[in-house]
Amino acid sequence: MDGNNLVRMANRVADFFESLPDREEALGEVAAHLHKFWDPRMRAQILAMTDTPAADDMHALVREALVRHRERLTPAA
Repeated sequence: MDGNNLVRMANRVADFFESLPDREEALGEVAAHLHKFWDPRMRAQILAMTDTPAADDMHALVREALVRHRERLTPAA
């Protein structure tokens, strides 16, 4: 899938959960959404993008959720 599209979709998820008053809850909800609704290949691709310049285009909640919840979001081998 196109990486720019993944970032755009993840940013929309983060925009929705950004309204939560508790940042930790928002991070958890972003990660939960990605885990529940994204195909493992999509999760693997966006996780790989966290170490590239594409991460600059990610919403701060997306970047932090990917880093904090990497183990949970990484598809099984």
